[in-house]
Amino acid sequence: MPLTLDTYRLLGRSGLRVSPLALGTMTFGDDWGWGADRDDSRKLLELYTDRGGNFIDTASMYTDGSAERLLGEFTRDNRESLVLATKYTMQRRPGDPNSGGNHRKSMVASVETSLRHLNTDYIDLLYLHVWDFHTPVEEILRGMDDLVRQGKVLYVAISDTPAWQVSRMQTIADLRGWSPLVALQVEYSLVERTAERDLIPMAREMGLGVIPWSPLAGGVLTGKYGRADLDAEGSDSPQSTRKNIAVAHNQLTERGLAIADAVQQVANDLGRTPAQVALAWTLHNPAVTAPIIGARTPAQLEDNLGALDLDLEPTHLTSLDEAAAVELGFPHEMLTRDIVGNVISGGLTVQPRR
Repeated sequence: MPLTLDTYRLLGRSGLRVSPLALGTMTFGDDWGWGADRDDSRKLLELYTDRGGNFIDTASMYTDGSAERLLGEFTRDNRESLVLATKYTMQRRPGDPNSGGNHRKSMVASVETSLRHLNTDYIDLLYLHVWDFHTPVEEILRGMDDLVRQGKVLYVAISDTPAWQVSRMQTIADLRGWSPLVALQVEYSLVERTAERDLIPMAREMGLGVIPWSPLAGGVLTGKYGRADLDAEGSDSPQSTRKNIAVAHNQLTERGLAIADAVQQVANDLGRTPAQVALAWTLHNPAVTAPIIGARTPAQLEDNLGALDLDLEPTHLTSLDEAAAVELGFPHEMLTRDIVGNVISGGLTVQPRR
């Protein structure tokens, strides 16, 4: 069934209603040299919300804070109708070891800064942005719960963290009566499918909505790059070019371009654009709540939104899955072997839980 931005979905095991595509704002502001200026950023937001979109994704230091400041300016008249999600972890002051990371001091200071930037009294959804390997999980969870109890944050979530840590945190939150995690952000696209091994099944089992970032693999799946671009040097700096960032994230590779070719072939068969096909594939996964789309121009956003009414045929899904297949590894592949099934059930068929 075709989707629209106002075909809202529940986020994880919460009652929060969000659009099936989230609007990413890492392109809001041209501080890093490749984003949208103020006028185009406003046009992007208005195009999205005019269609019924309500799920806005940002972070404390996207475009050095300009993304949040622009959102604060643009949402003065409709703040209550939007679900604003931001993240903490990124370093806010060079040289200050406590201005970044997952710990309570970083969390509280980042949230206070985001509240000022966003010109709001509360954040709808706060993500831990990136796992730092140092902060005790109890400190993170209690800090998040305190923010919820203070009314500064309504829901909490997590991004870019190992599956075993997320499941551990969710269990601790449940046992202690702290605010549960309701969403998980992961890199997920036809180019990067390894989240299917543990992260996505874990999220479904533990009640977290899956929010894919970079569903177009840094633009690789749109067909904008070719083999001549493979000699680019990668950079993990956000001030770098988009192409170099795609290289640094291992998206712009020979394998990535081969998958892009398969996407282009399906797009040609359907008379659609590659971006629409790649996004529609991501939306087809029942575990996915809302991929994040990050356009730089209104035309790009308009094209991305076209994925909502694209229903891929089984033959197209099969060809894409085969072109982008990844090994699930142990124990997942072992558990699907006939010999293991025979040992467990003697060849009998057991219906899965509905």
